[in-house]
Amino acid sequence: MAERLLTGAVAPGFTLKDSSGQDVSLASDRGAGTIVYFYPAASTPGCTKQACDFRDNLASFTAAGYRVLGVSPDSVEKLAAFAANEDLSFPLLSDEDHAVADAYGAWGEKKNYGRTYEGLIRSTIVVDPDGKVALAQYNVRATGHVAKLRRDLKLDR
Repeated sequence: MAERLLTGAVAPGFTLKDSSGQDVSLASDRGAGTIVYFYPAASTPGCTKQACDFRDNLASFTAAGYRVLGVSPDSVEKLAAFAANEDLSFPLLSDEDHAVADAYGAWGEKKNYGRTYEGLIRSTIVVDPDGKVALAQYNVRATGHVAKLRRDLKLDR
Protein backbone atom coordinates (compact mmCIF):
# COMPACT_ATOMS: atom_id res chain seq x y z
CA MET A 1 0.00 0.00 0.00
CA ALA A 2 1.30 3.42 -0.95
CA GLU A 3 1.41 6.28 1.48
CA ARG A 4 -1.55 8.59 1.65
CA LEU A 5 -1.08 11.86 -0.18
CA LEU A 6 -0.63 15.04 1.80
CA THR A 7 -1.66 18.57 0.88
CA GLY A 8 1.03 20.17 -1.28
CA ALA A 9 2.38 16.86 -2.64
CA VAL A 10 2.57 16.36 -6.39
CA ALA A 11 -0.40 14.25 -7.47
CA PRO A 12 0.69 11.15 -9.40
CA GLY A 13 -0.09 11.49 -13.09
CA PHE A 14 -2.26 8.88 -14.77
CA THR A 15 -4.13 7.96 -17.93
CA LEU A 16 -7.04 5.53 -17.66
CA LYS A 17 -9.85 4.36 -19.94
CA ASP A 18 -13.27 5.87 -19.29
CA SER A 19 -16.64 4.14 -19.62
CA SER A 20 -16.58 4.69 -23.39
CA GLY A 21 -13.04 3.31 -23.80
CA GLN A 22 -11.42 6.74 -24.31
CA ASP A 23 -8.19 7.69 -22.54
CA VAL A 24 -8.56 10.33 -19.82
CA SER A 25 -5.53 11.75 -18.07
CA LEU A 26 -5.08 13.84 -14.98
CA ALA A 27 -3.01 16.39 -16.92
CA SER A 28 -5.63 17.16 -19.56
CA ASP A 29 -8.22 19.91 -19.21
CA ARG A 30 -7.66 20.70 -15.55
CA GLY A 31 -9.37 24.09 -15.22
CA ALA A 32 -9.17 25.25 -11.61
CA GLY A 33 -8.66 21.69 -10.48
CA THR A 34 -9.70 18.08 -10.62
CA ILE A 35 -11.69 16.13 -8.07
CA VAL A 36 -10.57 12.50 -8.23
CA TYR A 37 -12.82 10.26 -6.19
CA PHE A 38 -12.15 6.58 -5.63
CA TYR A 39 -15.07 4.22 -5.02
CA PRO A 40 -15.08 0.44 -4.53
CA ALA A 41 -17.68 -0.90 -6.98
CA ALA A 42 -20.07 0.47 -9.60
CA SER A 43 -23.79 -0.17 -9.14
CA THR A 44 -23.59 -0.97 -5.41
CA PRO A 45 -25.88 1.06 -3.12
CA GLY A 46 -23.24 3.31 -1.52
CA CYS A 47 -21.30 3.90 -4.72
CA THR A 48 -24.51 4.69 -6.59
CA LYS A 49 -25.55 7.21 -3.93
CA GLN A 50 -22.14 8.90 -4.05
CA ALA A 51 -22.02 8.98 -7.88
CA CYS A 52 -25.54 10.43 -8.05
CA ASP A 53 -24.55 13.09 -5.49
CA PHE A 54 -21.62 14.08 -7.72
CA ARG A 55 -23.95 14.06 -10.75
CA ASP A 56 -26.50 16.26 -9.00
CA ASN A 57 -23.80 18.75 -7.90
CA LEU A 58 -21.72 18.64 -11.07
CA ALA A 59 -22.87 22.06 -12.33
CA SER A 60 -21.62 23.78 -9.17
CA PHE A 61 -18.25 21.98 -9.32
CA THR A 62 -17.92 22.87 -13.01
CA ALA A 63 -18.90 26.49 -12.37
CA ALA A 64 -16.12 26.68 -9.78
CA GLY A 65 -13.66 25.31 -12.38
CA TYR A 66 -13.43 21.71 -11.20
CA ARG A 67 -13.88 18.57 -13.21
CA VAL A 68 -14.89 15.34 -11.51
CA LEU A 69 -13.32 11.95 -12.24
CA GLY A 70 -14.61 8.77 -10.60
CA VAL A 71 -12.12 5.91 -10.35
CA SER A 72 -12.86 2.28 -9.48
CA PRO A 73 -11.38 -1.16 -10.15
CA ASP A 74 -14.37 -1.99 -12.37
CA SER A 75 -14.05 -2.91 -16.05
CA VAL A 76 -14.87 -0.38 -18.79
CA GLU A 77 -17.98 -2.43 -19.61
CA LYS A 78 -19.28 -2.34 -16.04
CA LEU A 79 -18.63 1.41 -15.88
CA ALA A 80 -20.50 1.95 -19.15
CA ALA A 81 -23.57 0.20 -17.73
CA PHE A 82 -23.31 2.17 -14.46
CA ALA A 83 -23.00 5.50 -16.29
CA ALA A 84 -25.97 4.69 -18.53
CA ASN A 85 -28.19 3.38 -15.71
CA GLU A 86 -27.57 6.41 -13.48
CA ASP A 87 -27.24 9.08 -16.21
CA LEU A 88 -23.72 9.98 -15.03
CA SER A 89 -22.25 12.73 -17.19
CA PHE A 90 -18.70 12.84 -15.79
CA PRO A 91 -15.90 10.38 -16.60
CA LEU A 92 -15.81 7.06 -14.74
CA LEU A 93 -12.33 5.57 -15.05
CA SER A 94 -11.32 1.91 -14.98
CA ASP A 95 -8.35 1.12 -12.70
CA GLU A 96 -8.61 -2.68 -12.86
CA ASP A 97 -5.06 -3.31 -11.59
CA HIS A 98 -5.62 -0.60 -8.92
CA ALA A 99 -2.26 1.00 -9.77
CA VAL A 100 -3.68 4.53 -9.63
CA ALA A 101 -5.59 3.84 -6.41
CA ASP A 102 -2.37 2.46 -4.93
CA ALA A 103 -0.37 5.53 -6.05
CA TYR A 104 -2.98 7.76 -4.39
CA GLY A 105 -3.01 5.78 -1.14
CA ALA A 106 -6.58 4.67 -1.83
CA TRP A 107 -5.82 0.94 -1.90
CA GLY A 108 -5.01 -0.92 1.27
CA GLU A 109 -6.15 -2.88 4.26
CA LYS A 110 -9.86 -2.78 5.05
CA LYS A 111 -11.89 -4.36 7.78
CA ASN A 112 -15.48 -5.42 7.25
CA TYR A 113 -17.64 -7.68 9.38
CA GLY A 114 -14.63 -8.91 11.33
CA ARG A 115 -12.46 -9.81 8.38
CA THR A 116 -9.41 -8.00 7.07
CA TYR A 117 -8.65 -7.78 3.36
CA GLU A 118 -7.05 -5.57 0.69
CA GLY A 119 -9.38 -3.29 -1.22
CA LEU A 120 -10.26 0.17 -2.38
CA ILE A 121 -10.57 2.79 0.36
CA ARG A 122 -13.29 5.32 -0.50
CA SER A 123 -11.24 8.52 -0.93
CA THR A 124 -11.34 11.91 -2.60
CA ILE A 125 -8.31 13.88 -3.75
CA VAL A 126 -8.60 17.44 -5.07
CA VAL A 127 -5.75 18.33 -7.43
CA ASP A 128 -5.02 21.99 -8.15
CA PRO A 129 -4.20 23.36 -11.65
CA ASP A 130 -0.46 22.94 -10.94
CA GLY A 131 -0.87 19.22 -10.27
CA LYS A 132 -0.52 19.48 -6.51
CA VAL A 133 -2.81 17.98 -3.89
CA ALA A 134 -5.11 20.71 -2.55
CA LEU A 135 -7.19 18.37 -0.38
CA ALA A 136 -6.93 14.66 0.48
CA GLN A 137 -9.76 12.84 2.25
CA TYR A 138 -9.61 9.13 3.06
CA ASN A 139 -12.21 6.71 4.45
CA VAL A 140 -15.02 9.06 3.44
CA ARG A 141 -18.65 8.03 3.72
CA ALA A 142 -20.69 7.51 0.58
CA THR A 143 -23.67 9.43 1.97
CA GLY A 144 -23.07 13.09 2.75
CA HIS A 145 -19.55 13.20 1.37
CA VAL A 146 -20.32 15.45 -1.61
CA ALA A 147 -22.06 17.99 0.67
CA LYS A 148 -19.01 17.99 2.96
CA LEU A 149 -16.67 18.37 -0.03
CA ARG A 150 -18.70 21.37 -1.25
CA ARG A 151 -18.29 22.97 2.20
CA ASP A 152 -14.56 22.15 2.30
CA LEU A 153 -14.10 23.75 -1.15
CA LYS A 154 -16.18 26.74 -0.03
CA LEU A 155 -18.73 26.27 -2.81
CA ASP A 156 -21.67 26.87 -0.45
CA ARG A 157 -21.58 30.63 -0.02
